Amino acid sequence: MDKAMYDEGLAVRRAVLGAEHVDRAIATADDFNRPMQDLVIEYCWGAVWGRPGLPRKTRSLLNLAMLTALNRPQELKLHIRGALNNGVTKDEIMEVFLQTAIYCGAPAAISSFRSAREVFDDQGGG
Repeated sequence: MDKAMYDEGLAVRRAVLGAEHVDRAIATADDFNRPMQDLVIEYCWGAVWGRPGLPRKTRSLLNLAMLTALNRPQELKLHIRGALNNGVTKDEIMEVFLQTAIYCGAPAAISSFRSAREVFDDQGGG
């Protein structure tokens, strides 16, 4: 493991998803899933999210579209929260999901709109 890359990834993951979520994920990791946590922190959040080529806001918008295409509502909700943390507006989220309706299908986009509504309601900004 590259300790510097891991530390960078941990810092980025905490900034985007919130320290509470990240710390809980790490604290509840066990021998079975800890390697996956380490992999995600080092490579996803360190090696990719830590790159200077795209701003975090853009990376968040991409994630919302990709997670819609993959139909991953649980991860999508997490990344909607992260997108809001990265300065993405509700209107921008709406535009991403409208575009995914064309390229990924209406059912996928409708599910993503539903997930976003749940996140907005949880945050008191329905």
